Amino acid sequence: MRPGTAPGRVTQFEKEFGVPSNAKTKNRSILRSATALGLAAAVALGPMTALPALAQGAPESFADLAQSISPSVVNITTTTTVAASTEGGPMVPPGSPFEDFFRDFMERQNPGQQEPRRSEALGSGFVISEDGYIVTNNHVIEGADDIQIEFFSGKTLQAELVGTDPKTDIALLKVQSDEPLPHVPFGDSDLMRVGDWVLAMGNPLGQGFSVSSGIVSARNRALSGTYDDYIQTDAAINRGNSGGPLFNMDGQVIGVNTAILSPNGGSIGIGFSMASNVVTKVVDQLREFGETRRGWLGVRIQDVTPDVAEAMGLEAAAGALITDVPDGPAKDGGMQAGDIVQSFAGQEVKDTRDLVRRVADAPIGEGVQVVVLREGRTQTLEITLGRREEAEGETTPAAAQRQPEQTNGELLGMTLTPVTPQIIGELGLPDGAAGLVVTHVDQVSEAFAKGLRDGDLITEAGQQPVARLADLQSRITEAKEAGRKSLLLLIRRGGDPRFVALAIE
Repeated sequence: MRPGTAPGRVTQFEKEFGVPSNAKTKNRSILRSATALGLAAAVALGPMTALPALAQGAPESFADLAQSISPSVVNITTTTTVAASTEGGPMVPPGSPFEDFFRDFMERQNPGQQEPRRSEALGSGFVISEDGYIVTNNHVIEGADDIQIEFFSGKTLQAELVGTDPKTDIALLKVQSDEPLPHVPFGDSDLMRVGDWVLAMGNPLGQGFSVSSGIVSARNRALSGTYDDYIQTDAAINRGNSGGPLFNMDGQVIGVNTAILSPNGGSIGIGFSMASNVVTKVVDQLREFGETRRGWLGVRIQDVTPDVAEAMGLEAAAGALITDVPDGPAKDGGMQAGDIVQSFAGQEVKDTRDLVRRVADAPIGEGVQVVVLREGRTQTLEITLGRREEAEGETTPAAAQRQPEQTNGELLGMTLTPVTPQIIGELGLPDGAAGLVVTHVDQVSEAFAKGLRDGDLITEAGQQPVARLADLQSRITEAKEAGRKSLLLLIRRGGDPRFVALAIE
């Protein structure tokens, strides 16, 4: 999810190291790093079943829950070496006779500021095993030279970094202790419902262990990451709470608090906690390998919107539409651009986010069945996934060459011309590229409203290659004869493909 520009929306997503000692609140709308240490139940319950949960009333007090879970929550202090700043001084060319003069002048004006300095930041975390594994946010410990863990009892231990995953902002630490450490279990975040009570505990603004309560405000929130699956809560979360847990009433961690939406840097009741069902998979891999090992399909995808569904003659807008298949596992398995992934490893695919998460969780190097819809018929493909972290940069395959025509024309609110060697050079297109180049878009047309611009390259219409204006006109005629109200175009801009459906009536 990217920030919008309309009034009242988020204008910037900002991640910080918790609370630097010299931090100042910024009076602007940003998404700030935050988190809270959660509270756990005094009595561990048996395995949860899939039976519908009964709504629970507000407890008279959270005190017992807070008391039982506090020993498992920790404060984290990191120390980082900050390089000497060279900003703000006069620009003097190296070797200039004034170089020594200005250096001496700046040192007199700012004594000590030319030397590297140490910076401290605060965050939160929680212990997940008696042998000392601790979960926190990646941005809490990123770049840290020293990580100190303070327990609720006041005991302090030094932590070593086991591994990090910037994509989900999760880090795993390890401390050595002479005695077993109190720890908390993960719960099933998928069982949480909007309106369920939750507790958070952490180190807000460096004030030490603090408890807050609230409810689940929303589920399945996406902020800006590929694997985002956030629980939104109104439990008070502030800077310095980053990396702490969000608890259900059974004392289980159902989220790692990561960010807040705020116009002033403080909590206004909109906090985001990465769902535990995402976190547990990441933690398991970091614990075993010290790094993540996600599955890689090797395709580019987009959601099936209602207009795209209509243009393809689909009954429902669901699944993930393949826009490009460069060299990789998907291509080796027979997947093609224009396929719609409906099922992955026996599970229905709702949209692109759903497919990305399912692929990431799938085993590497093992065959998986993928059901795609192609030209109105379903096909089952067997694809052996690669590892995303090792995948090389994607390349854009060149479209098949055709003899271009040299005449401009206007269709669907656009002025189009076939690709020529000169245009290939001017637009930086790959050698052998073919299609229709957009040279002008009528600003009152649907094409302009859907984002088409000068320089875009149309390579397919109706899921068939086009290289001449006559090709596009034929696709329009065929779509009308089939009773369709729109035509699906494959657009490439800077090598990135995207399907767009335009009305043809």
